[in-house]
Amino acid sequence: MSSIVERIPVYEPPKSLSDVSSHYCPGCTHGATHRIVAEVMDELGLTDKAVGIASVGCSVLAYNYFECDMQQAAHGRAPAVATGVKRVRPELVVWTYQGDGDLASIGTNEVIHAALRGEKITVIFINNAIYGMTGGQAAPTTLIGQKTATTPFGRDKSWSGSPIHLSEMLALQEGAAFIARTSTHNPAHLGRTRAAIKRAFQTQLEGKGFSLVEILSTCPTNWGMTPVEALKWVEEQMVPVYPLGIFKDWQADGARSPAAAGAAAKSAKPAEGGK
Repeated sequence: MSSIVERIPVYEPPKSLSDVSSHYCPGCTHGATHRIVAEVMDELGLTDKAVGIASVGCSVLAYNYFECDMQQAAHGRAPAVATGVKRVRPELVVWTYQGDGDLASIGTNEVIHAALRGEKITVIFINNAIYGMTGGQAAPTTLIGQKTATTPFGRDKSWSGSPIHLSEMLALQEGAAFIARTSTHNPAHLGRTRAAIKRAFQTQLEGKGFSLVEILSTCPTNWGMTPVEALKWVEEQMVPVYPLGIFKDWQADGARSPAAAGAAAKSAKPAEGGK
């Protein structure tokens, strides 16, 4: 007696993610973030009207991994390129994907002024506390005491200052509508990352202003760790320095003037906790 078994998929690759192998190192959480971005684009129906701006760094080949239109930008200039695309074609959903070397170093000026102007773009900011593609040099996000190729004895605060806190800085700008910091170190935080990215895209869709999600990510290769050790390092070392949460949300701050909302962001704690 034969039986017929019907296969019903319970989980499928997002349609906005290209069906190709990536170049990312084993254990790197760029891949998980790519999938989340693609899932959100699928859910919101953005693929055919989205334009992603690829940065320079480990994510330089992002244009190979998404099914929406993509544009390559010079190092650090993704927000400027995104600004041009959005102003010429305001009906499109324009987003950048940038690492900390790209956004928090050579491109700091670009992202700050995009937020100041209230550009209606969305920035996905990957913070792995190091320059990845170029060989593991110290970045502005490198932790105090962290050893890198250019800080072999650990980052010295007296020599190179403290890690930069971009989310807190950008939340103070009147043009910023949604600013959040999330992580990728466990499934619960991957879910929160998805929710934040969706909220950031919705902020743009509703024309409210600049949105950014900073995502704490791993770099096992340049940290000299296994993938499991790297995830643990994010939780135990990065999260205490970079507290997770929503630093500004136009919906929550809607009853206040932009100036009052900015003042509140200056003194407020993140909206959600770490672990």
